[in-house]
Amino acid sequence: MKILFLEDDPVIADTLSDFLNEFYEVTHCFNSHSALEKAEDNHYDLYIFDINVPGISGMELLKTLRTFNDTTPTIFITAYQELKYLQEGFKLGANDFIRKPFELEELQARIENIRRQFLIEEEVCISEEIRFSPEIHQLLINDKTFSISPKESELLHYLLKNRSKVISNDELLQNLYTYESMPSSDTIRTYIKRLRQLLGKERILNIRGEGYRFE
Repeated sequence: MKILFLEDDPVIADTLSDFLNEFYEVTHCFNSHSALEKAEDNHYDLYIFDINVPGISGMELLKTLRTFNDTTPTIFITAYQELKYLQEGFKLGANDFIRKPFELEELQARIENIRRQFLIEEEVCISEEIRFSPEIHQLLINDKTFSISPKESELLHYLLKNRSKVISNDELLQNLYTYESMPSSDTIRTYIKRLRQLLGKERILNIRGEGYRFE
């Protein structure tokens, strides 16, 4: 599980980074500018942002990322006690909050809850006949194993996390690729075609002029 961690306090940053790196792959940034660059150039499973950091706040950073259709789940760390910060954070697209001071185990419990909610690195039961292992890029269909490419795996995982929602080509491209490596929409169509061959056309619907929906 890859985590992008934004925290400007060096003592807190070192303590949390040391703890989290025992269980996850953590990239730490001291400011929002650096975190934004990392988010643009890499794929992460989870963001953990302190709200009050130098430059733009953690909330403004998330607002910027959400305008790019970045749906990466996010936990805010905050010393604020006022309800308005919690309300604003959820409106911007945060998934959870944790208030300072907190126990390290509480943060890990919240991370594991996000992992379960968003099917991160877990075997996903698509149906009685189909299971999906995103970490090793495999589908088990009627007891037969099929390997798929890492990008096909990412695409399927994204559709599953947003099940029953119509996902546009642009959203898929922006969430699966960096700006420098972004391919054409034809690449997405090729991956979709391959997944539909394996899973059945009825599971990934092509909504003309809008995008794709996993049923």
